[in-house]
Order: sequence, then C-alpha cells, then structure tokens
Amino acid sequence: MRMRSLAVVFALAVALVPAGQTQARETVLSGYEPGTIVVKTSARKLYLVLDNGQTVAYPVGVGKAGRTWTGTGYITGKFLTPAWSPPADVRREKPSLPDVIAGGTPENPMGAAAMTLSVDQYAIHGTNRPDSIGGFVSFGCIRMLNADVLDLYRRVKVGTPVVVLR
Repeated sequence: MRMRSLAVVFALAVALVPAGQTQARETVLSGYEPGTIVVKTSARKLYLVLDNGQTVAYPVGVGKAGRTWTGTGYITGKFLTPAWSPPADVRREKPSLPDVIAGGTPENPMGAAAMTLSVDQYAIHGTNRPDSIGGFVSFGCIRMLNADVLDLYRRVKVGTPVVVLR
C-alpha cells in the first residue's frame, strides 16, 4: 500500500470540523486501558477509551458478510490523504481497478486519512461515501466519516491497541 501525507490538508480539514461533532461520550466499555480502540462490528461502532473511563463513540462501516473479522492488533502507520493500492482479494473481485488510486480523489476509498493495522491488510480509514457508514460494506476495513477519522487520527498514535469484537 503506497501512502503519502499532506499536513496542510489535515490542518484545514480539522479546522472545518464543527466543534463537538464527534465528542459524544459514553460509558459503555469496561476492562480496556485508556487509549485503546474497541470496534463492535455488530453495533457498527468504534470506541476510543478515555482516561476517565468514558469513551468517544463513532459510527463506522465494517466488513461485508464473510469479511468481518475479530481479534486484536495495533496501529502500524498513520497517513493523510493516502493513495490506495487494492489488495489481492479486492482485485480478484474487481479486476478492472487500477494498480494505484491517488489520494484525495473521489474514487479513492481511503478518504481523508488512514491508520494501518498490524492485522492482515486492514486499516481504519475515512470514506468518500458517507452513506456507507453504519453498514456491512467493506472488505474488512473499518470505515469512518472523514471528519471522524480525522478526529481519531489526532487522538491516537502508532502503537495504539485495537480490539475488534462481534
């Protein structure tokens, strides 16, 4: 996966996010260390555990039937407006896709930012299709609204633990 980052785009995008848009705080998880990302695929929600025992909750799109996964991993990379190279399983289903789709283009499924995971070729990433959030829509990646992925991007670092549950 070839990715590049544009700090200026990130700064502008964060400045455009209305204050408090993704600041819904809930206490719905216990037993996870602060800073952990927990994804509940059945609920199509991603939670960031905060220091005070509360969480920030984000709606997400998750894997289609047969592509949803569970397990643990961690963030291995953070990228703004990443270019995208379709993994082999995506290419098998959609052989007409180009080898690389440039970052920042409407055809790029990664959206405004991506955080790669230590699990297979999965990532937590934005989307240029906001109507897909809340569904079983991906090849296994966790898909977020662009404003939400930018908020999460600035809150976490490489090495952040990620737990995906049914």
